[in-house]
Amino acid sequence: MSLDVQHAANNAESGEIARNCLLTRTRQISRVLTSIYDDALRPFDINASQFTLLVLIVEFGPLSRSDLGRRNCHDRTTLTRNLRPLMLRGLVREDAPADNGRSRLLSVTQQGHALLRDAAPGWLAAQTQAKALVGTVGADALMGIAGMLPYRTS
Repeated sequence: MSLDVQHAANNAESGEIARNCLLTRTRQISRVLTSIYDDALRPFDINASQFTLLVLIVEFGPLSRSDLGRRNCHDRTTLTRNLRPLMLRGLVREDAPADNGRSRLLSVTQQGHALLRDAAPGWLAAQTQAKALVGTVGADALMGIAGMLPYRTS
């Protein structure tokens, strides 16, 4: 199902927005792609958002919650909601506060590394399906845009 923007709009403003809104289009694309990855990762009892956090912690960890949020453009509430199940399952641990009493570093446990290895073929299947959907040019464009996004500072 796609957003039909070819029909006659009731007013000029909504028609322009419906046809050309980057936010509407990127959110639509995001929902479709998320569904592809969620379906492929479901047998491993992890969703795409949680899987992304697991990968980022492996790649950049140990790191603080705030650094993880900045790296993935997450607000604190969304990050906590997606991180909590990983911690409850013992896939990610949060160390005791550092000397400053504030920083708690996140790291992936052995169980988390094992899940990442086990789920990698599911991710690859989703990646293949997603690339087929958006095409090589579209995939390259998305990766290029993502690479140019500013690093979140708050």
